[in-house]
Amino acid sequence: MAAGGVTSLQREEHHLSELRIVLLGGRRGGKSSAGNTILGREEFESGIRTAQCVKRQSEVAGRQLTVIDTPGWWKNKSIEDTPELDKQEIVRSVSLCPPGPYTLFLVIDVSESFTETDRRSVEEHLELLSERVWRHTIVLFTRGDWLRDTTIEQRIEAEGKALQWLVEKCGNRYHVLNNKNRGDGTQVTELLEKIEEIVAGHGGCHFEMDRMLLQEVEEKRRTVEERSEQRLIKVQKQRKSLRALFKGEEHHLSELRIVLLGGRCAGKSSAGNIILGREEFESGRRTAQCVKRQGEVAGRQLTVIDTPGWWKNKPIEDTPELDKQEIVRSVSLCPPGPYALFLVIDVSESFTEADRRSVEEHLELLSERVWRHTIVLFTWGDWLGDTTIEQRIETEGKALQWLVEKCGNRYHVLNNEKRGDGTQVTELLEKIEEIVAGHGGCHYEMDRMLLQGVEEKRREVEERSEQRLMKVQEQRKTLREHFKGEEHRLSELRIVLLGGRYTGKSSTGNTILGREEFKAGIRTAQCVKRQGEVAGRQLTVIDTPG
Repeated sequence: MAAGGVTSLQREEHHLSELRIVLLGGRRGGKSSAGNTILGREEFESGIRTAQCVKRQSEVAGRQLTVIDTPGWWKNKSIEDTPELDKQEIVRSVSLCPPGPYTLFLVIDVSESFTETDRRSVEEHLELLSERVWRHTIVLFTRGDWLRDTTIEQRIEAEGKALQWLVEKCGNRYHVLNNKNRGDGTQVTELLEKIEEIVAGHGGCHFEMDRMLLQEVEEKRRTVEERSEQRLIKVQKQRKSLRALFKGEEHHLSELRIVLLGGRCAGKSSAGNIILGREEFESGRRTAQCVKRQGEVAGRQLTVIDTPGWWKNKPIEDTPELDKQEIVRSVSLCPPGPYALFLVIDVSESFTEADRRSVEEHLELLSERVWRHTIVLFTWGDWLGDTTIEQRIETEGKALQWLVEKCGNRYHVLNNEKRGDGTQVTELLEKIEEIVAGHGGCHYEMDRMLLQGVEEKRREVEERSEQRLMKVQEQRKTLREHFKGEEHRLSELRIVLLGGRYTGKSSTGNTILGREEFKAGIRTAQCVKRQGEVAGRQLTVIDTPG
């Protein structure tokens, strides 16, 4: 587990009384747990997201340690997918242990693969702190118990070029922590000695961040604070004005009709379950057709329609016609029409201009009028930590701000981790009733001609699909007649897979062969040939570049 460093120094010469450390890395990589192992006690909350930088201090092996834990990024996603709040926290982290950290630990879970996509993500995120950061970085492998009798060097060499590049970029500085063996103080002592070797190699210098960049981040934070407070005040006044329309009357509606819209994997089905207070929608898998569910919540009869999602950053041209028809049809499933449409946005992901355009195009399948009845429903609210949703909106930039304002500054946050908290749902229902009051009791009504056109298309599709199925069945029957009672099963079959990138060729090959023969998830650069016996036949399958 040793790594390169300044090893010729006498220990007493480089034993520092104080060490300052920043933990960086992907989500669920084990940063908080590593911080606890280093400090020798539970200082960081592991198992939940680190939403803001956290600073903790302790004395370890005769040294005063300052450790900064930071928000993680999705390990296999680009920096464009990381919210601005997280990027700002990563930059700010180095200012929380003045005058600067002696080292930054890049935390990698040794039990997981490390791909070229992971490598690019690490590179992009670390270089938020400048190219100079690499000179002060150590790769800290967590979950060392996973290695068993394998050395970390064997793991690095076996994993391939991406991990090798990373280790070499960090000057071959790495260390393994076994988080399950916290009582072993030697693994931490050795880690601290490696830090001191780095410091000695840099002539006692720590990592220093560009002051102008830090100042810019702090100015942005102050601006965000001011603007988020202004937005909150504006929204509160708006809600107060709407409630005043009730004029003391009972505004509690006995029935509410809701449609859930949004990108794939945004949490629509999960949001529907939280609203209804029970598992009515199948979350975790794609919603292929509209699904209608009903229930009584907080004294109101609720009808909730879940819809197929779209790829969040892709134009409407990439959405299948079937899905577009289902989105239009959704509003007809809760007659005479929904009181509110929830545009579901995952608050843990960035929201770009491409995302904004995609939302605009998909919602306007329902006409421009749809915006007057739409509420932005942010899911995974637990991700925010102590950050307010207003701070999130102001930090993320113009695309998200445009969306919130296009929806009349109507938004709500659902914490998926707190399903038992009925107040978040009750408040959401009250916001719907405020919208209804603002519209004089009216619901959203779809253009009847447009709905009629969609229904006619659906009927045509049903008829033509039945005709196609019959044609295929007749065709197969005709071909089988050629066998004339003879044995028609071939002992050998040879197959070539062709198609565009990311269409699932390699995965299809694995399904056909009944085992993992092709590498799915990465590009097939050259043709790959694999063989196997399936259902009594010898199969040869060729995968090709897309």
